[in-house]
Amino acid sequence: MNGLDPHIDVQSSLTGLDLVGDAITAMRIGEPQLARALLHPPWGLRFPALGGAGVQVILKGKAWLLPPGDDDPLLLEAGDVALVRRRAPYGLADDPGTPLWDANLAEHVPADHWPPDGSALDAATGGTVLIGGTYDLSGARPHPLLDSLPDIVHLPARVGAGSDVRTVVDLLGAEMDRDLPGMSAAMPALLDLLLLYALRAWFEDRAAPTGWAQAIRDPAISAALRSIQQAPERTWTVESLARASHLSRAAFARRFAALTGQPPLTYLTWWRMTIAARSLRSTDAPLQEIAAQVGYSTEFAFSKAFKRELGVAPSRFRARGRA
Repeated sequence: MNGLDPHIDVQSSLTGLDLVGDAITAMRIGEPQLARALLHPPWGLRFPALGGAGVQVILKGKAWLLPPGDDDPLLLEAGDVALVRRRAPYGLADDPGTPLWDANLAEHVPADHWPPDGSALDAATGGTVLIGGTYDLSGARPHPLLDSLPDIVHLPARVGAGSDVRTVVDLLGAEMDRDLPGMSAAMPALLDLLLLYALRAWFEDRAAPTGWAQAIRDPAISAALRSIQQAPERTWTVESLARASHLSRAAFARRFAALTGQPPLTYLTWWRMTIAARSLRSTDAPLQEIAAQVGYSTEFAFSKAFKRELGVAPSRFRARGRA
């Protein structure tokens, strides 16, 4: 016996739990970064490690993605999307042998001025059109689900990456090509969607996901995750989470750590600080109120835990986001 209630159904145990949505919520702690480029050979870009995950979209032409380490270069063609873990620098180039320049040093990159007439995507203008997007997490820890990702998740257009991904790619292209009013509001929302759909496409491939992606399919562990998600302010212990999972304390602790790579209370703290960070950036709520929302009885205890998790005091974190 595995200690599960025989009446628990796998599907019903997943109700209300959205691990992919949680990962995107955690990414939003960072600042959205979006860039477009119309490039003609020779060109090569080096992207720094920022934590979390980013996307590269090829709207026209082709590019070689140069993964970190010794992995072989990957050819990306028009319509392809690459979901990239930003744990190490990587490159994009017209050819694997082209020297790379830091992507933020635009003066070294032979990029064409973006045509104001909407012709950047016209085949007649040639070149390669890229859109890159990520969230700079500025030291914040991404959702542990992202640790389950390979360095590169390639969603090729030629085999179909799902109509949702294609739709967002088309919308991104239209927004970036035309500079319409409201673009600054539309782009972060589209980046959210593209990251979400790319993660979902990977997550739904049952042959690929491991770790956290398996945790959500485990009825007992998903029950604990759902409990934490729905009531982060509760005084959770390993015992109370084990009861919510219908497992013994020891069996629950072992299974949670085996599937997620961390103890239950470590994840609880991380999730609480993620919610707090979002509140600090998006509301004017006082620290005492935010502390109570995530299970801390005093502002001092909350501030200490927040600084330990994110490396900066809550008030300073809030000020940085509004600078």
